Amino acid sequence: MSDTAAGLVDAHHHLWDLAARAQDWLAEPAYAPIRRTFTVDDLRATATLPIAGRRLRGSVVVQCVTSVAETEELLALAGRDPLVRAVVGWADLADPAVGEVVDRLREGPGGGFLRSLRHLVQAETDPEWLQRPAVERGLAALAERGLGYDVLVRAGQLPQAVRLAERLPQLRLVLDHAGKPPIATGDLTGWRRHVRALAAHPQVCCKVSGLVTEADHASWTTADIRPVWEVLLEAFGPGRLMYGSDWPVCVVAGGWDRWAGTVGELVGELSPGEQHAIVAATATAFYRIDELPPARLEGTLP
Repeated sequence: MSDTAAGLVDAHHHLWDLAARAQDWLAEPAYAPIRRTFTVDDLRATATLPIAGRRLRGSVVVQCVTSVAETEELLALAGRDPLVRAVVGWADLADPAVGEVVDRLREGPGGGFLRSLRHLVQAETDPEWLQRPAVERGLAALAERGLGYDVLVRAGQLPQAVRLAERLPQLRLVLDHAGKPPIATGDLTGWRRHVRALAAHPQVCCKVSGLVTEADHASWTTADIRPVWEVLLEAFGPGRLMYGSDWPVCVVAGGWDRWAGTVGELVGELSPGEQHAIVAATATAFYRIDELPPARLEGTLP
């Protein structure tokens, strides 16, 4: 199969049905444009622009709320819909029984698509939340089960992520939204230092996602994104970067195609092999997409 035929993997998007589950975070005024239900078919309809000659062929859906029930719903969806190839779910990492919770999730409908967990650390005020003994035990339980962990922190919380990588080298990590660099302010000094420290740990990957919502929503340009891109490319290299849309959140700052066009412009300066890593191979490896049953994979191709 050629690189182009392999298609594009969107390593980070969300879905929600407001009739089935509330999303209280959408009450913020900035999120008014996305205060409605979003389905996989909506993603198919909006993701029309190719990146590096590839069109969307697979996706990783990521939890939104701290709910095991939501994770169960996303897993069941992955079992039904051929576009969704992996799920990043949620379970209470501080729960002494988190390993058993994960085991039950994996035994349920679509449970084989659970590849990682995530917690909204960005909302935690404890500067050492990821170092709490109970949380570390929960994260170790993920590593024992071969799962990864999606790290969602703000730029000022990146030292927690660095300590996590140091203390649990056996746990595969991916930094969501590049650690939320303060693009709108233009001061990347602290973020740059901590991202480089995190990237020094080989078990850590990074998502090129969520950057437009850290910039000025109405006026950002590729020039605003490029300084962050250059740091990520130097720190992680193409082999540990993966494209993510952060759709539908990105709708508030231009939408799926506009962000895809920007990423396409940036990766267009790289070799075909480096492009392949960022738009497909890194996500495929981290989320073990190639381990899906063959019949399931065949169903995603045109």
